[in-house]
Amino acid sequence: MAKIAVVTDSNSGITQAKSKELGIEVIPMPFSIAGVDYFEDINLTQEEFYQKLNDDEEILTSQPSPEVLMKTWDKILEDHDEIVYIPMSSGLSSSCQSASIFAEDYDGKVQVVDNQRISVTQKSSCLDALKLAAEGKSAVEIKEILLADKFNSSIYIMLDTLHYLKKGGRITPAAAALGTLLRLKPVLQIQGEKLDAFAKARTSSQGEKIMLGAIRDDAMKRFGGLDPDNVRISAAYTQDKERAEHWKQAIEEAFPGFEVDMDPLSLSVSCHIGPGALAVTVTKILK
Repeated sequence: MAKIAVVTDSNSGITQAKSKELGIEVIPMPFSIAGVDYFEDINLTQEEFYQKLNDDEEILTSQPSPEVLMKTWDKILEDHDEIVYIPMSSGLSSSCQSASIFAEDYDGKVQVVDNQRISVTQKSSCLDALKLAAEGKSAVEIKEILLADKFNSSIYIMLDTLHYLKKGGRITPAAAALGTLLRLKPVLQIQGEKLDAFAKARTSSQGEKIMLGAIRDDAMKRFGGLDPDNVRISAAYTQDKERAEHWKQAIEEAFPGFEVDMDPLSLSVSCHIGPGALAVTVTKILK
């Protein structure tokens, strides 16, 4: 049986410490902040990131360099036969496309999985890949299974501020001003490869109800039923962990019997949506 390694990037929310516990290699995502290069969870913590974000410093997202990526793969292949690499969705970054090009030099030993995942759903795919590898699946087989399953997840995110959408050019200054005046709480969705608008709420509690309803509808209508044996429900947030704990509790009360994991949202997403965001995801369990 081939020895398979699972590799991902820090957009999965898997920390460097957790990666060692899980046996998953995590490549840190690079950022340029006020002209200085940083690497997530290496020389840039969540707290430092949000401080710089709150200070309105210029934050530019990037992708792992060819040197970093290939050096990581080369080292892993010294004692593994194959690699399954699960980067963030190609719809949100070009890093997946770049990795696919670099992998062509590895004679099939590196399989890049573009299964349109990010944050906690990306982490879920990594855990699925580990399980499939333990069952004796090859890297190619794992890739095919994950690709066939790629649309079986949803993410809904409620923003606390419109400032960062405006700053990133995703909405006009006029729309941001009107939304701020009306105190709107936009709810965004990630279905596959894009971050799109889903609904507008007048209050945070209304936004939470919208997201919980959307999760319930997806589980029932798209994923075959709302059952802990059928779907996994997770929570995510940006910066405000105390508020996030209340959100996690609200999700568990809405869906009795579900054990809800919670992780910080990817910093690559966070720089576009800002602090104080809450998210909920539903993912069909891979059979």
